[in-house]
Amino acid sequence: MDVVAGLGRVLPADRVLADPDAMRRYLHDEAEWAEYAPAAAVVRPRSTAEVQAVVRFALEHRIAVVPRGAGTGLSGGANALAGCLVVSFEAMDSVLEIDPAERLAVVQPGVVNDDLRAACAERGLWYPPDPASSPWSTIGGNVATNAGGVCCVKYGVTKDYVLGLEVVTGRGDVVRLGRRTAKGVAGYDLCALLVGSEGTLGVITEVTVRLLPRRAAERTIAGYFDSVVAAGEAVSAVAAAGVVPSALELVDRHCLEAVDAWKNMGLSVEANVVLLGRTDTPGDDEAATMLACFEQAGASWAAVSSDEHEAEALFQARRLAYPALERLGPVLTEDVCVPRSKVPEMLARIGKTAAAHDTRIANIAHAGDGNLHPLLITPIGDEDARRRAQAAFEDIIADALDLGGTVTGEHGVGLLKRPGLRRELSEPVLDLHHAVKAALDPSGILNPGKVFSRGTR
Repeated sequence: MDVVAGLGRVLPADRVLADPDAMRRYLHDEAEWAEYAPAAAVVRPRSTAEVQAVVRFALEHRIAVVPRGAGTGLSGGANALAGCLVVSFEAMDSVLEIDPAERLAVVQPGVVNDDLRAACAERGLWYPPDPASSPWSTIGGNVATNAGGVCCVKYGVTKDYVLGLEVVTGRGDVVRLGRRTAKGVAGYDLCALLVGSEGTLGVITEVTVRLLPRRAAERTIAGYFDSVVAAGEAVSAVAAAGVVPSALELVDRHCLEAVDAWKNMGLSVEANVVLLGRTDTPGDDEAATMLACFEQAGASWAAVSSDEHEAEALFQARRLAYPALERLGPVLTEDVCVPRSKVPEMLARIGKTAAAHDTRIANIAHAGDGNLHPLLITPIGDEDARRRAQAAFEDIIADALDLGGTVTGEHGVGLLKRPGLRRELSEPVLDLHHAVKAALDPSGILNPGKVFSRGTR
């Protein structure tokens, strides 16, 4: 069967890409070394009706459908399968509604996170989820992976803001899940089920999100530490003190040196590890408590910033860490989450893993909620270093699980974390997942091979 010709009968011709060169950038996300294959075509729909037509065509011809946002993912969740249809939502990028009275917004899945935040800010409202990729990542992708970000330690992750979804199911139906009301418990919460499902249970075509009023200005507390373990002790101390910061981020020396080499910010001259806290609670008590926690954990320097521009520069260094490290060579990104009290121990174990496998591992972290992002860096073309890094990757997962943590805090399972997921979940729980997949996608066409084994089982 000529897939492209068949798609041309159900869609306008300009919605379909079939040229291999044009399709190349749609075939994978940012996950280093995650497998991908040539697609039969890339489809760029402009409406829910066109998405439904694609899914029904795929059902008829038993072709896999791989939904794709901006491709900023780090687990291989958007990677193409041989002969699949990649559905890119780049043309469905409209903010359809912002309702200040109900404090909600309705958007198409291709809307960029920062663009939604900016549109809400114009009306005095705020959309909190802020992944590091917010200047590029899309709301649809954020929903698919249940993305978090810097402020999620206090304000929660994407699932805490999704009120409703429009979805094309694996049966080819268009359904609406959730509601616009503040409360509602009619039926199972299928909307929540779709959040974080990585395109395996339905193709999201519209998202309704809850908004908050614009928040108060934040104050920044910065601390310099000699080791990641000492910085981890400060994180545990903040949690033990009962403070819920609006951000608490860790950046180690490897990251600081990479940022300095790129942007010449001079941070690595002053610190081995930087811990950045923020509070938006009125008054000075929380900032003072966090400062005391930093100092008691052994900070070589700590202060509440009085210079807004200086404070923003520090957080900009945090955001630049990943792209700065990418300039040094392939980066395999981890995304484990452990109880906050276990952050020092987990950071210590990461250091031991780096030594045991002779692998350079940098650390950035949403430390306030225990979500760590060890970044495993290898020289270009060094296959032995790559094998060592992959072994270290698996050891980090094992250590996170041993400390009562999880294999992924916000990046999703995709392709890279499938073995780890099987270690984290019991067989009865895995059976429940497979049963849900079979019910919502009985033909197994929606992003097969991601999260679990290919298809439904």
